[in-house]
Amino acid sequence: MTENASTGWTGGKNAFGDFAPGMVHYTDRVLFDEVWERDGLSKRDRSLVTVAALTALGKMDQLQFHLAYARQNGVGDEELREALLHLAFYSGWPNGMGATSILKSIVEQQD
Repeated sequence: MTENASTGWTGGKNAFGDFAPGMVHYTDRVLFDEVWERDGLSKRDRSLVTVAALTALGKMDQLQFHLAYARQNGVGDEELREALLHLAFYSGWPNGMGATSILKSIVEQQD
């Protein structure tokens, strides 16, 4: 992707508007226009890595978005359930439980 190209991602702008222009820029232009578009990993794989990192760190607010995004990127619900179970043993049971609760809510709302 060229430096001036854009995927059209506006999640940062939607979240912060004009309140935090730096956060908007780095979220929309750098993270989603550049990092997520790199060739080294598929978006599906990037989603699994991101879900794992956020679960391990206990970042449930961000996990809400990224579990839904992982589903959009082709990660199946059974794969996510299994990944979260696996992560519970490596990142702590409360983190795994919290992440699984979020996934359950997303699946129930969208199905």
